[in-house]
Amino acid sequence: MRSVFGIVTAAALALSVSVFAQEPPKKAAGEHNMQGCVQKGATEKQAVLTNTAGKGPKLIGIVESTANLAPHAGHQIEITGVNVPAAEAEAMKPAPAKADHYMKITALKMIAATCPS
Repeated sequence: MRSVFGIVTAAALALSVSVFAQEPPKKAAGEHNMQGCVQKGATEKQAVLTNTAGKGPKLIGIVESTANLAPHAGHQIEITGVNVPAAEAEAMKPAPAKADHYMKITALKMIAATCPS
């Protein structure tokens, strides 16, 4: 009887570990995704996204990135990050290009090597 209980317990534990391992990583509070085409910014960690998807802002200023954005100029990308208030972004040195929305990004995924026309 004890061996059956032990086997059932081990199977339940293994199943819970495998289910836990398959969950996607959770976003930090306030993180969201946006897509667009990269134009170079004032530094390699800054850029502007144009041709944005959806009904959101038309220009997204990336004020800080964990990834080097310069090699992605002209690419369509998806970014994950958090909002930066306009007053804070526009007070930065060097200031990012003017935009409708500003973000600090934590992840970048290339969608296409060219931007749609």
